[in-house]
Amino acid sequence: MATSASGKKLAILATDGFEESELFSPREAIEAAGGTVEVISLKDGDIQGFRHMEKGRSAHVDKTLKDADPKDYDAILIPGGLYNPDRLRTERDALKFAGAFVTQHKPVFAICHGPQVLISAGLVDGRTMTSVKSVQRDLANAGADVKDEAVVVDNGLVTSRTPDDLPAFNAKIVEEIAEGAHDKRHPNHHSWALI
Repeated sequence: MATSASGKKLAILATDGFEESELFSPREAIEAAGGTVEVISLKDGDIQGFRHMEKGRSAHVDKTLKDADPKDYDAILIPGGLYNPDRLRTERDALKFAGAFVTQHKPVFAICHGPQVLISAGLVDGRTMTSVKSVQRDLANAGADVKDEAVVVDNGLVTSRTPDDLPAFNAKIVEEIAEGAHDKRHPNHHSWALI
């Protein structure tokens, strides 16, 4: 099992309303494994994190979507939160950015409500995934095979349920980013497409 992220760069796609622990905990895990992380968002400055419905720590934005190129990153993480994915899923540039990682066979990580972005980008049909319980029906309706497990891995697509699952999710993130791009494309996905 690969455990070094040295030389690897993770993009975290997030905006205001992200779940605090679902951004900071994986970021710390990648950095501890020797990798680098950049927060990509819709705007410059800082974005506001939440601990469920209470305001939490803010995160500094490293690049806006208009300045970020998926080719510069080895993987993408989409944290959850009640508001973050709901805002991102209505932004075409965010969907294109996330979809590019699938097209380039790079690891994609999403936790909690984060898979909503992948649903809106048309990337879940035929994939095996999990999410927070309130999104599991949406995943199934979009064609995913839904498992209620701490971490589900499907050919470079790694999904998880809640902050309680972060230890297992973080370990799998480090392992997948260390492995790098997956040569085998999932048969249902040739490129991203809006539903």
